[in-house]
Amino acid sequence: MRKIQKAVIPAAGLGTRFLPATKATPKEMLPVVDKPAIQYVVEEAAAAGLSDVLMVTGRNKRPLEDHFDRNYELESALTRKGDAARLAKVQESNELATMHYVRQGDPRGLGHAVLCAEPHVGDEPFAVLLGDDLIDPRDPLLTRMTEVQEREGGSVVALMEVPAAMIQQYGCAAVEPTADADLVRVTGLVEKPEPGEAPSNLAVIGRYVLDPAVFAVLRKTGPGRGGEIQLTDALQRLASDEKLGGPVHGVVFRGRRYDTGDRGDYLRAIVRLACEREDLGPDFRTWLRSFAAAEL
Repeated sequence: MRKIQKAVIPAAGLGTRFLPATKATPKEMLPVVDKPAIQYVVEEAAAAGLSDVLMVTGRNKRPLEDHFDRNYELESALTRKGDAARLAKVQESNELATMHYVRQGDPRGLGHAVLCAEPHVGDEPFAVLLGDDLIDPRDPLLTRMTEVQEREGGSVVALMEVPAAMIQQYGCAAVEPTADADLVRVTGLVEKPEPGEAPSNLAVIGRYVLDPAVFAVLRKTGPGRGGEIQLTDALQRLASDEKLGGPVHGVVFRGRRYDTGDRGDYLRAIVRLACEREDLGPDFRTWLRSFAAAEL
């Protein structure tokens, strides 16, 4: 199997859950402590050896491109001040990976966003990373997923056990066990099942490693739930007929995941990451304990 080198990051969403903050600022640029959320995602791809990153964007997303580009005026100003520490932080984002951009002119769902990547990806397997899920760098989920794809072929999805009451918020997988404790074979997928109809408590989270055969399936996939082209529907077809593009496996992730998809989870992600920072954590944890004692 060929080594996976390309990552696709869909980033065309409007961020309506974070209005009015996202009226003029892409939701991917909202800071998580002192870095925009999108930088954590690109860092994860780079750490897994994916040096070629395609971002699928839309209107008003130019700040994403600017963030991963050079800023000569700012770099010159920091150099003149002798501020090497901040200069290194500014330059870090434009040295992570080779960045490419394509616009999803008509926002027709995640499946359509992935289909927009076909001219860039070609006939190579590739990873898809969603910006709402931040995976702790100490838990190399994406590396494990690429290893599975290179060994087994087909496609690989990331799965996580969630309470039964929450499964309707996710795509849900029907699975069979394999010889590996963290690996299952996916036999079916359902997008946001109704209560009581979920085939398991394993939810699909925002990491995928896909065989390029998914493009042919997506081109024939009509609008599904929400009137959008769902990637889950295409993966369901691949899981039910391996002749279309190999098997679908799932890596069951039990590590640290920070969900920035809604306001409450976004705030909790910031608190968790700030607490773990060596430069911020000690003082912040002390303040947090005193705040909790006084207010709660």
